[in-house]
Amino acid sequence: MTTDLIRQDESVLLEVRNLKMHFPIRKGLLRRQVGVVRAVDDVNLFVRKGETLGLVGESGCGKTTTGRCILHAYTPTAGEILYRSSTGNIVDLARLDDAGMKPYWREIRMIFQDPYSSLNPRMTLLEIVGDPLKLNKAVSSKKELEERVAYLLKRVGLRPEYMHRYPHAFSGGERQRIGIARTLALNPRLVVADEAVSALDVSVRAQILNLLQDLQQDFGLTYIFVAHDLSVVEYLCDRVAVMYVGKLVELAATEALYAHPKHPYTEALMSAVPKPNPKQRGRGKRIILEGDVADPANPPKGCYFHPRCRYARERCGEETPLLRNLGGDHFVACHFAEELTLRGVEGR
Repeated sequence: MTTDLIRQDESVLLEVRNLKMHFPIRKGLLRRQVGVVRAVDDVNLFVRKGETLGLVGESGCGKTTTGRCILHAYTPTAGEILYRSSTGNIVDLARLDDAGMKPYWREIRMIFQDPYSSLNPRMTLLEIVGDPLKLNKAVSSKKELEERVAYLLKRVGLRPEYMHRYPHAFSGGERQRIGIARTLALNPRLVVADEAVSALDVSVRAQILNLLQDLQQDFGLTYIFVAHDLSVVEYLCDRVAVMYVGKLVELAATEALYAHPKHPYTEALMSAVPKPNPKQRGRGKRIILEGDVADPANPPKGCYFHPRCRYARERCGEETPLLRNLGGDHFVACHFAEELTLRGVEGR
């Protein structure tokens, strides 16, 4: 991937370069470190202003950890997280401590996965949504706080008079709307949505997805959408980044990725996308990957995916493939991407 892209292209809001997040493995009475879990292992990606970047992969691939590193919930082991602030300055978030991150936490916010555990049951909606405003001294009076909370609740589809109620009075979909209102309180520029609809009923998901799209247009938001549901990602995202065992294996525009994947792991994921048209069901056999997902504490040499890849050759087990641009901003980490003809989602 091109280095220093954020300084060359003003449309880039965030660039992650060589990001690593390793968690220590400790054993014994003295809790000595005996190894590390490579949750995120040399990830490179970028996000443009106003777009939605999907971050997908199997459970445990590191996509949520990547999102939390961007928010500085975790301090990265290595790498850079270059962010173009509202003042136009480019800052490396990975180098900042909590005090240094405080002004940027106003601009970078998160929507959490579980709407039941992410809301304090002892706080009213006024306190939950208004807390960021009070902590950052964004309002000067109780009346202004109530007016701002009322506006936010109305904007996410809830009635303003609900602000004095507690979370237990609301359904899962309504609780997620409350969480979204809290996220919007400080007028953020970048929102990391961590599996924002996976805990919701299917009937409610479409409503929340449509809400996220409307808010993106109205507030000029940029999303990093962490998910495992490829149908949701296809509907919402402009570009998609595919992760496998802590590494980014493919990054491309959504339409190009779904129609013409360039990495064998992406091809396997695409074969599992459900087909809404009954006439197309049964076409294109699903690819069942053999073997187990690589252990991030003891990954294989070379390409991490090669033990499960049906196209693997000798080079794959010896040399780690670099993420490179095949043209048209379609990035892939595969030695033989140009030679392979992979199957996308039927009907694309």
